[in-house]
Order: sequence, then C-alpha cells, then structure tokens
Amino acid sequence: MAGKDSQILHLKKDKKLKKVIEQVGVLKTKKNEDLFISLLSAIVSQQLSVKAANTIWGRFEGLFKDRIPTAKAILKLKDDKLRSVGLSYQKAGYLKNISNFSLEQTLDYKLLKTKTDDELVEYLVQIKGVGRWTVEMLLMFNLNRKDVFPKDDLGIQNGMKKLYGLTTEKKALLKEMEEIAESWRPYRTAACMYIWRYKDTQ
Repeated sequence: MAGKDSQILHLKKDKKLKKVIEQVGVLKTKKNEDLFISLLSAIVSQQLSVKAANTIWGRFEGLFKDRIPTAKAILKLKDDKLRSVGLSYQKAGYLKNISNFSLEQTLDYKLLKTKTDDELVEYLVQIKGVGRWTVEMLLMFNLNRKDVFPKDDLGIQNGMKKLYGLTTEKKALLKEMEEIAESWRPYRTAACMYIWRYKDTQ
C-alpha cells in the first residue's frame, strides 16, 4: 500500500489534481503480463463498445482448444473463419501480424521487461496494426508501468483542457500538457487515470 500512498501524496502537490483525487479515491489496478493475449485483445476491442468487444472476444476464444489462442493456431485459421466471429479482414490481418511477430521475435515479457517504456513502444509498433496509443494503453493497464503519459489520447486532452482551463490546440496544447505533467513524474500513469475519471464525471 505504501507505493500507492506515496504516489497519491506526490500527485496531490498539484492542487487541481488533488481535488480530483479526493473525489475519486484510490484507483484499483490489475496486472496482466501476457503481452501476446493483451495485444490480441487490444486489436479486437479497437473502435468497439466494451459489450461488443467482449462478445467478439468470447467468440474468438471459442475457435481454439481450451479457449486459449496461440500464435500457431491463429496462423492456421483462414481469414473467413476469423471473419465469422465478427472480425474485419483488417483486424484478422493484424492478429496474424501479432502471431508472426511473437514467433519470429518474441512477446515474452520476461525477456522484454528490462526495456524502458520508450523502447517497448519502439519494439511493439514494428507490428503492423499496433500503434503507439495501443502500446501506451498496454503499458498502463496491463504492465502497470508507472510513468506513461499518452498525450495524444483525446480523453486526456479534453480532461486536461477542462481541469486546467487550457484553450490552445494542436502542438501548443501538447506543449502545455507536457509542462503540467512534468510535475507528476514519476507517476504520470496514475495522474492520467484520475484525469480520465474526472473527464467521465463531467
């Protein structure tokens, strides 16, 4: 618990964020270091509601022995089979790209955990279909990396605009956001989670 306490004490130095933290309380996080499954799930969920994503993911798991997708099993499936569970051809292709990458390179987090956040982003965006934002979400929500700041996320941009009264756009906005977030280091992940929660309550 000490870790969470020190994060919150640090973030409360930001007076505007302090109010949000006091309203929201302590946020719970889960960890899932299975990068292969996490990436597959991220691609399946893209641009879908949580309910639709869960339905398609459930059907997708049903294609495999013991409901466990493996890289080799995915690569053996025809695209039409993947389409039949509700995936687009594009997403089917991305799932195969992830599978190929896991066999040709590695997605074993035990072998990758020494990489910094930026190195992990650089490594994983080599996979066609996996963008920076997807990897940042993975770092935050699956790997519990503590200091991720997804400045291109619209929710973070809108939340910070509202909370800090920012009126700039594009590059000027990103610069202001980065300056504010500087004081959150090394706990920018938790700060962003509070910003998202704040935006959702507005």
